[in-house]
Amino acid sequence: MEWVLATQNQNKVKEIKAALPPDWTVRTAIEAGIVEELPETGSTLEENAVQKATFLQQTVGGMALSDDSGLEVLALGGAPGVHSARYAGPQKDDADNRRKLLHELAGVSDRRARFKTVLAWATESEVKTFEGEVWGQILHEERGTGGFGYDALFVPDEGDGRTFAEMSLDEKKALSHRSRALAHWRLALGI
Repeated sequence: MEWVLATQNQNKVKEIKAALPPDWTVRTAIEAGIVEELPETGSTLEENAVQKATFLQQTVGGMALSDDSGLEVLALGGAPGVHSARYAGPQKDDADNRRKLLHELAGVSDRRARFKTVLAWATESEVKTFEGEVWGQILHEERGTGGFGYDALFVPDEGDGRTFAEMSLDEKKALSHRSRALAHWRLALGI
C-alpha cells in the first residue's frame, strides 16, 4: 500500500512508520513536494487532522493520513490541547513549551493529563477519523532524553513510572496515544 503522510514532524513520521507493516511505502508531505506548512486552523484536534489530510489528498491525490495530537492538562482546562506545538509561541520549540507548561503548573497539585491523537484518513471518496489517548501525570521537572514534545514531563498511568522520554521507541509504542489511534485505523482498514 502506498500513501502520503500529512506531517512534517520527523518525530511523528518515525513513530508512525514504526507502527506500520514493513512492506508499506509511505511518503511524507515534503517527499510529495509539499514544502509549505500544512493548514491547521481548526479549533479541535479532529478539525486540524481532517483539514491536513484533505488538503494533502486533494493536492497530491491518492490516500493521505494525518495526525494531530495534543496534551490536555485537566488543571489548565485542557490546555495546551490543540495549541500544544505552539504553546510557547509560533516557533514550535519543544523546550520552550515544556518550560511554559511547568510555569503554568507551579503550585498545582492535580497534575492529571492525557495525550490525545486524532488521525484522519482521506481518500478520494471520504475522510474517516480515529482516536487514541493515554492518561498520566505531569512531573515537576523533566526526566529522560528520548521522545519529543512533552514526553520528558509525562508519566503514563499504565507504565512503570518512567516518562515517555525514558522509554525506548518500542516501549513507548506499546502505550502511546498515537499507537492506539493507529491500531484503530489499521483495524478499520483490515490490516
